[in-house]
Amino acid sequence: MEKPNTVKKLLLILTLACQYAVAQELTLAQANHLASLPLKCMQQEYPNKPGETLANASDIISPKAAHPAFYGCYDWHSSVHGHWSLVFLLNHFPKMERRDEIIAKLKTNLSKENIATEIAFLNKKHEKSFERTYGWNWLLKLQHELELSKEPFAADLAKNLKPLSLLFIDRYLEFLPKLNYPIRVGTHSSTAFGLTFAWDYAVFSKNEKLQQSIRENAIRLFGKDQDCPLGWEPSGTDFLSPCLEEMGIMQRVLSPEEFLPWLQKFLPALFQKDFNWEPGKVSDRTDGHLVHLDGLNFSRAWNLYRLVKQYPKAFPHLKALADFHLNYSLPSVVDGNYEGEHWLASFALHAYEEK
Repeated sequence: MEKPNTVKKLLLILTLACQYAVAQELTLAQANHLASLPLKCMQQEYPNKPGETLANASDIISPKAAHPAFYGCYDWHSSVHGHWSLVFLLNHFPKMERRDEIIAKLKTNLSKENIATEIAFLNKKHEKSFERTYGWNWLLKLQHELELSKEPFAADLAKNLKPLSLLFIDRYLEFLPKLNYPIRVGTHSSTAFGLTFAWDYAVFSKNEKLQQSIRENAIRLFGKDQDCPLGWEPSGTDFLSPCLEEMGIMQRVLSPEEFLPWLQKFLPALFQKDFNWEPGKVSDRTDGHLVHLDGLNFSRAWNLYRLVKQYPKAFPHLKALADFHLNYSLPSVVDGNYEGEHWLASFALHAYEEK
C-alpha cells in the first residue's frame, strides 16, 4: 500500500502533467513550478559531474570551490541554463511566488568574486576547451537575458557576468576558424547549436566581429549541406535535433533570399503540407542519458516555432507539429526525477520562448 505522502506526490505530478499537456501559453502557475526546479538545485552541490581536467593533485577540489557561481544542478552547463531560466521567468512573471528567494540566490551565485573565480579556472592552460561550445552558448544566453531585463537587480549581475562572457566571445573568435569540420550530433558538442545563442547575443549587443565570425564559419561549415537524413533522428541519447539545429543557425545567418533555397535543398520534407514526425520516446526517465530524448522534442519544437514565426505563409502546417512535440514531453518536466528535472525546465522554457 502506498504511503500517504507518496500518494499526494503522485496526485500532484498527475495534476501538473495534465495541466502541461494542454498548455498553449505559459501561465503564472506553471512559471512558479518551473522556477522551483532550477531553484531547488542551483545551490545543490551533489550529485555533481565535473568537467575539468586534472593537471595534478592540487586540482582536486570540490565543485563549489572550483565553480562558485555554477556548481549546482549536476554539471556546469545545466547550472548556467538553470540561472537563465530563473532570469527569464522573472522577466516574464515579475510576481512569482518565490521572487525574493530567486533574486537572493542569483545575487549570491553571480557575485563579482564568484565570476572572478570562474575566470581564473578557465584561464588554466588545460581548460581552454572547457564547455566548448555548449556551455559558452548558454552563458551568452544568460548574459543576454540579464541585459534585456528591466529588473533592478539585473544590471549589476549583468556587469558581474560580463567579463566571463567576453572571455567566451574571445574563445569563439579563436576557435571557429580552426574548426575544419562541423560536429553534426544531437549532444553537447553540436557545432550548430553551439552558435545559436551566441549569434543572438552578438546581434543584440551589436558585436559585429562575433557576428561576422559566426556567419562566415556557419556558411563555410554548413552552406553546402543537402538532404539532412531526418530518418536518422533520433540517435539513442540525443537531446538536440542535429538537422533542425543546423537549420536554426542557418536561418539566423542567411537572408530570406538565401535561406529558403538552402532549406529547400537541406530539408525538402518540411515544405510538404502533410509532413509528420514522431517524437522521441523515452523508455526510462530515471536514466540520465535516455531522458535526453525529452530535450530532443523541445529542440525540435523551438526550431519549428522559430521557422513558422519568420515564414508563416510557407510553413503554417508545422505549428501543430511543434505543439505536439512540446506537449509530448512537458509532463516529464514535472515527473519528480532529478535526471530530467535539473535541466529540462530550461529546454521547455526556450521552446515557450520561441512560440
